Amino acid sequence: MSILPLDYLHERAAFDRGARFVVGLDEVGRGPWAGPVVACAALLIGPAPAGLNDSKKLTAKRREALVPFLLACCDVGFGEATVAEIDALNIRQATHLAMRRAVEALPTLPDHLLIDGNDCPAWVACPFDLIIGGDGLSPSIAAASVLAKTRRDQGMVALAQQHPGYGWDSNAGYGTKAHQDGLAKHGVTQHHRRSFAPIRKMLCS
Repeated sequence: MSILPLDYLHERAAFDRGARFVVGLDEVGRGPWAGPVVACAALLIGPAPAGLNDSKKLTAKRREALVPFLLACCDVGFGEATVAEIDALNIRQATHLAMRRAVEALPTLPDHLLIDGNDCPAWVACPFDLIIGGDGLSPSIAAASVLAKTRRDQGMVALAQQHPGYGWDSNAGYGTKAHQDGLAKHGVTQHHRRSFAPIRKMLCS
């Protein structure tokens, strides 16, 4: 499948409105039953690499190959919300927390945010655009998407080595059959989101 190059329409529009530091913001890991939610904020300081796109449209091999090029052409901040924070806050608020941490980790704070989706966190104080499907439209958001996805996947592979019975190295904590089978055999770990209905149901049964 050929991948069409992303344009800089949203970035240029922000620059035309006077912005200097336009940052793409995306997260990964809202839906899994285990593991943290991870966000990335990406500020392009050079041309985006060829083949960049929404992380979901790229193979794991292609995403991993893009990472060194993205780190060379972006200033990057990462943020994470832990399983404990997800359970305490709810997944939406925990996601917003991870996104705030990602922005605060940037070496230069943004004066305009391009945020994937339609949900702006309450802490955002600068001008912003909410872009549904933004990871397939904006190079800045696509860069954040790929970097967040690879970072979280690597973390889940590491957790899979500690807890090998759940298939986290391949399912990233989503509720696949292998994960469900692991839960039935090994039970709930400290890395499971106890506020999520399937895990809560297991604990209450």
